[in-house]
Amino acid sequence: NNALANTSGTFAGNLSISGNLDLSLTTSALKLPVGTTAQRPTSANGMVRFNSDSNGLEVYNGTSWINYVPSYPIDYLIVAGGGGGGGQIHTYAGSGGGGAGGYISSFATVSSGQSLSVVIGAGGSGGTTGSYATNGSTSSLVFGTAIGGGYGGGSTTLINNYYPPTSGGSGGGGGGYTPNAQNNGASGTSGQGNSGGSSSGSANYAGCGGGGAGAAGSGPSNGNTSGGSGGAGLNWQSLGTFYAGGGGGSCSDSNANTAGSGGAGGGGKGGAGVAGNAVSGTTNTGGGGGGAAHTHNTVAALTGGNGGS
Repeated sequence: NNALANTSGTFAGNLSISGNLDLSLTTSALKLPVGTTAQRPTSANGMVRFNSDSNGLEVYNGTSWINYVPSYPIDYLIVAGGGGGGGQIHTYAGSGGGGAGGYISSFATVSSGQSLSVVIGAGGSGGTTGSYATNGSTSSLVFGTAIGGGYGGGSTTLINNYYPPTSGGSGGGGGGYTPNAQNNGASGTSGQGNSGGSSSGSANYAGCGGGGAGAAGSGPSNGNTSGGSGGAGLNWQSLGTFYAGGGGGSCSDSNANTAGSGGAGGGGKGGAGVAGNAVSGTTNTGGGGGGAAHTHNTVAALTGGNGGS
């Protein structure tokens, strides 16, 4: 129960303490031994020193000296580029919305000074008359790779030349007016997204919504007149910002018709009426692009919305 207070000096040899050592003075510090690798002492388990060669702390673990590197827990989110919305291809039919980019959210431990390679995927291009849209590009972090969103579908003036949507992080929505009356949406990647919307029946000229990270895309709600909505994205960490929403499908025929809305999380709205422009997915969300409306014969061809990065 003896104590040393307000003393200074140098101890030669080993100091052995049984009990607790109180170093709680707020203006003081504990100075560790400093030396080169060659100056390491005869090792004993639990020794700690500052190595002036490696410029860091090292600890003897009973077998060897190891560098002490602080580590930290992190939460991370990886979102790929959203798929492009289908272009106006048939003169009366709508197009499908692009699927959202794949969404991966988890946690990991990183070390101080660790380099993390990051790749940010670009959004896919919206389709044009007679040509496909494109999928979004992958995004990656050392912990995982998110798959780009699939593009939305459409059909040509020739009924047998249907352009189907593609699979991706989330799948693209089916386009209107298919040869077999089955406007099937494409599938999403397990654990990253959902399928695009589908519809059936020859009256369904409107496009379907692309899939989102939180929900599948919807089919047309009223045949020709209302495009399907894009699937909703997810609210990361409940912070109020949604990511990876699907693009909305377009409608057909009349200016009074209703385009499918983009899913929460940057999904672009589909085009509406005979000259409705599709909306691109929002940058930095991975949202899918909206599907283009039809041109109704004489109006210039329209392009699907681009996917968001």
